[in-house]
Parts: sequence; structure tokens; C-alpha cells
Amino acid sequence: MENEDRPLFPISVVAQMLGVHPQTLRLYEREGLITPSRTKGKTRLYSMKDVDQLKTILHFTQELGINLAGVDLLLQMQKKVDEIQVEIWRTLERWQSANPPSPPTPSSKKTIKIRIEEG
Repeated sequence: MENEDRPLFPISVVAQMLGVHPQTLRLYEREGLITPSRTKGKTRLYSMKDVDQLKTILHFTQELGINLAGVDLLLQMQKKVDEIQVEIWRTLERWQSANPPSPPTPSSKKTIKIRIEEG
């Protein structure tokens, strides 16, 4: 598990970090915008990745005035864009592996002529 995915913070700490009420975080969870990990005792634990996601949600709602349905749509679109970007990189890597660069040919080399004048 990557460090940013490791559950670390209880809801009270995250609420304080972000300057929101814990009920706000519970609402975001009910709306499906965030899914924190749970302990065996059902305590919510948020990872740094979750905190970053919450910062994005708060930016959309508080600074841009977007409602939660709009936030959900934007988050889905961002996830799709991220997936497409990963696929583009994979395709590029496969293409580069299958088509290694060829060494330059004499005709492709640029010649620079320097003329020195004595004066």
C-alpha cells in the first residue's frame, strides 16, 4: 500500500485540518464523493489521498459554488481523464518499445560551416 493510501486520520482530525464540521465529511461519504477506510470498530480513517480529494471537493463547493451533484460529475470526469492519460502513456511506451529510434544517417545530420576571416 502506498503511503498516500494508508489510512491515518480519524474524522475529527480531518475535519479540523480542513476547517469543516465532521457532519460535512459524513455527508460527502453518504453522497458517494469519498470512501474512507473503516476500522473493525467502524471508525472512519482517512488517508492523505482522501484528504486531497476532500480539498478538491471543498474547492468546488465553497470557492466555485458547485452543488454536490455537479461535484460528483466533475470527479467522475476527472477519474476518466486520469484513466485515459494512463492508457495514452502505456500506448506510447509500447510504441516506443516496438519502434526504437534509429541512428542518424549521414543525410539527416546537419552540417554547420564556420567561416573564419582573418582581419
